[in-house]
Amino acid sequence: MSDHAADREAIKALTELRAALAAHGITLPSLDLHLPSYASAYQTPPLLALGNCNIDTAHRLAAALQGQVRAAR
Repeated sequence: MSDHAADREAIKALTELRAALAAHGITLPSLDLHLPSYASAYQTPPLLALGNCNIDTAHRLAAALQGQVRAAR
């Protein structure tokens, strides 16, 4: 990892998003830095890759974003 400000910000955002999702009982296993954008020579911050999820996780994520609570199955 580099010590570039944009890289630090991307990692901070990634950590915050993982924690916020976990607070709702949601795990996105492939949530990570988007490696092609991280490795690029552009001066823009790296992207985060949210990745794939199953249908139940998609429903739980939608419910969390809508301010609802949905129990894990």
